[in-house]
Amino acid sequence: MLPAMTDSDAAKLDTSVPHSARVWNYWLGGKDNFPVDRAVGDDFANLYPDITVVARHSRAFLKRAVTFLVQERGIRQFLDIGTGMPTAENTHQVAQAAAADARIVYVDNDPLVLVHARALLTSTPEGKTDYVDANLHEPAEIIEAARDTLNFDEPVCLILMNILGHVPDLDQAVSIVRQLLAELPPGSYFLTADGTNVIDGPAFEEAIGVWNANAPLSYHLRHPDQLSRFIEGLEVLEPGLVPCSKWRPAADAAGENLREVDEFGAVARKP
Repeated sequence: MLPAMTDSDAAKLDTSVPHSARVWNYWLGGKDNFPVDRAVGDDFANLYPDITVVARHSRAFLKRAVTFLVQERGIRQFLDIGTGMPTAENTHQVAQAAAADARIVYVDNDPLVLVHARALLTSTPEGKTDYVDANLHEPAEIIEAARDTLNFDEPVCLILMNILGHVPDLDQAVSIVRQLLAELPPGSYFLTADGTNVIDGPAFEEAIGVWNANAPLSYHLRHPDQLSRFIEGLEVLEPGLVPCSKWRPAADAAGENLREVDEFGAVARKP
């Protein structure tokens, strides 16, 4: 059973408007959402049925990238901002399956996410998992809170998945990334992915219009050339910024598992 919300959390929870974390949870087959989230999710999917495909490939990319960083690059610390609703194969589960002593800090500012995080984002005995209630637009506060769990003298992987699109101004989004990366030591990594408009652009844009007309927090699809600004100055790992399905797919991947989707992702190292 999930813990009850505090009065403060309950006061902040608004079930009359959709929330991206809960809609994403719905598209992934989760149950932690409200009727308003499902209604907008269905309207979105009617215009752009591939959103569920995008969601699955996004989660699969995260799993492959985190596993690679733990097993091949020795990363043991992750700062996952905009984590959303816990579902299957969350960052800490993937990281700690590969290295039990991995430490993960999740950041979000939705009270329902907070309640679920407290109950479900539990760590291995050897590692640690924590949750920070903070806003992406407050990078200094995020870093300060994360210091309780993460050692910033050692490499950290910063994860920003499907959250920078919620920042309308590209320059501001780039600035947020720069501020966060500036606090990480050399040898740290940046794992990112966001929606694009180069494969199914018109359909995706129309569906995003439905979202933006109904949700308080808008989302903005960007061309990969724009997304590349987030990784400027970093050592970008092969194969670069590509559709999530194309980032180091499994050797036996074929068909639907290699289909290009309108979400591009990349992993880069801070030199």
